[in-house]
Amino acid sequence: MVKLFGQEFTRRELMRRIGDVSQVGGVKHYLLWDGNQQGVEAVDFRTGTGFSFTVLPGRGMDISYAEYQGKSLCWRSPTGEVAASYFEPEGFGWLRNFFAGLLTTCGLSYFGEPCTDEGQSLGLHGRASNIPARNVCAAGEWQNDEYVMWVTGEIRETTVFGENLCLKRKISTKLGENRFFIQDKVENLGWEKTPLMVLYHFNGGYPVVDEGGRLLCPKVSFVPRDEDAKVEAEKHDQFLPPTPHFRERVYHIDCKPDEEGNVYAALVNKNFNHGEGFGFYIKYKKEQLPVLVEWKMNGEGHYVVGVEPATNRVEGRHKERTSGTLKFLEPGEICHFDLEVGVLSSNEEIAEFERKINNVIKG
Repeated sequence: MVKLFGQEFTRRELMRRIGDVSQVGGVKHYLLWDGNQQGVEAVDFRTGTGFSFTVLPGRGMDISYAEYQGKSLCWRSPTGEVAASYFEPEGFGWLRNFFAGLLTTCGLSYFGEPCTDEGQSLGLHGRASNIPARNVCAAGEWQNDEYVMWVTGEIRETTVFGENLCLKRKISTKLGENRFFIQDKVENLGWEKTPLMVLYHFNGGYPVVDEGGRLLCPKVSFVPRDEDAKVEAEKHDQFLPPTPHFRERVYHIDCKPDEEGNVYAALVNKNFNHGEGFGFYIKYKKEQLPVLVEWKMNGEGHYVVGVEPATNRVEGRHKERTSGTLKFLEPGEICHFDLEVGVLSSNEEIAEFERKINNVIKG
């Protein structure tokens, strides 16, 4: 059944009232065509509830925007959707293409701080977000009385005499829902053992992020990345108003999973709209993504909080290798990552989410 506008519909009953699904929701596949975004492939999703988001196959199958009933879930950087051809991999050049949006994928063979690892110079956060996808398919169909929408595509991070990794991604949602699912499969298509580092860079922005907002998660412990992060570290999960000259603060958080191995994290603003409340959550597998990274950037204009499930910390591949925590894929080996992202549209839903987290902590 599809729940829309306070009613539940079978396929037949809904289609009696509309000429096409696009009247209430659906999928739209198109190209961007202005300035340095020219040629970026994009797919819009509308679920009919006021929840919509945009996937960019032209930028690694990332999610450049998401909103609920006109309220943005994410921070959008000044760069906009820059085409992958403008990518600058050296040092911090990655930031010139960092549109942020709801999701920027970091990896696949490295992410984190620029470093030199076994003689190889690695820039910030990897290449995944700047590789256009191939074999893209965006569609929707009725499956009994549910209308399911999806986009699939694959990216290859590969080079001669080096890594040959393939990420196959499916992002899906349903008409009448306020959530979507990410199903990723990374395969080593090469003939050598290859480093695997993947980080899901979810970027919460105003009005989810505002003074008094919070990061909610079943926290066991946390570690500040550096001296900047030690400033008010005990308040790392509380957000400030836009602050002049703010220096980013990064924390590595260990979270407790539930009995099924799932970790729940959310950015929430209980004060939004005079106490109405607003936010979004992320659900993922602790076994797949053991580290939760918080990127707290409460500056002016650069006003964002990143919630980033990851395979590793963000201190660079060289440090992961020397500490013995670097992960590898053997030739032919496949690794899966499964995530769910959804809206928390009121303080009632936020309270229910908090109860779920508290039950995990107490359990």
